Amino acid sequence: MRCLSLDQIRTLVAIADLGSFAAAAQALHLAPPTVSLHISELESRLDATLLLRRKGAPRADARAAGLSLTPAGQELVQRGRQLLRDAEDAEAQVRRHARGLVGRVRLGTATGVVVHLLPQVLEALAQQHPGIDVELSVLGSADTLARLDAGRLDIGLVTLPLPGGTGLRCTPWRRDPMVAFLPADWQAPAQLDPAWLADKPLIFNDSSTQMYRMTMAWFGQAGFNPSARIELNFTEAMKSLVAAGYGAALLPLESEQEAQRLIGHERMQLRPLNPPLSRELALVHADEALLPPGAAPVLEVLRAFAQA
Repeated sequence: MRCLSLDQIRTLVAIADLGSFAAAAQALHLAPPTVSLHISELESRLDATLLLRRKGAPRADARAAGLSLTPAGQELVQRGRQLLRDAEDAEAQVRRHARGLVGRVRLGTATGVVVHLLPQVLEALAQQHPGIDVELSVLGSADTLARLDAGRLDIGLVTLPLPGGTGLRCTPWRRDPMVAFLPADWQAPAQLDPAWLADKPLIFNDSSTQMYRMTMAWFGQAGFNPSARIELNFTEAMKSLVAAGYGAALLPLESEQEAQRLIGHERMQLRPLNPPLSRELALVHADEALLPPGAAPVLEVLRAFAQA
């Protein structure tokens, strides 16, 4: 059994709105016989009369004024208007998807980036592309890269360097200085070197992370191999432990706002490192041809926030 045709329903609605076959034919850019055929096919398929024509007038005169909808015709016009609106909405939505104006994009990155860097990115994205939904996963760099390789994420912000052979596109995004976060009551010099920190109680990132490897390399180049009092992969929790006096942590200073907030902190103090150490973040993703359409605007906004 053939389904109702949206074109035929559109014709019926036009006749109801405009009052005649001729006006509907003109508005829809159809030949008058085509309009008559649409109505005849609808009535035949539904086995119902949809339009009442003037009594005694030849059927050819049905294009003149004097039409009225039967109750069946009124019901079909009412439902037909919604069907036509739904069809137009579906078409517009698909076109927006194809142009990358709507969609879901999966992004993975670490907690510090989520807390200090992504809010302004997501705010700009919501203003510029309100139809795009970012599904955010809070992950370490290794897990982010693994999910990108497996196709379970679309975009990642990860700590460099990357392991070889990922096959992913990698663009440097920003470089943030690493600083020592110390309890407020520690007596510390203006700059801290590995020798001063090596015998202190330390709070490190989890040993599976790039941040851990980078921190240990900084100590190792000076001949030290300290042990952590505790390992975590959640930067804000690490800062809370520092403020509680549990130990020192080496973490990136991820924004000017964060630096201003921490100056004069009652329970925590910051010191630069000597030699300097930086955490480099990169924007990582598969070839753009393989990404969902909505990923292109997300990448565009992320690149706009890249550090000069």
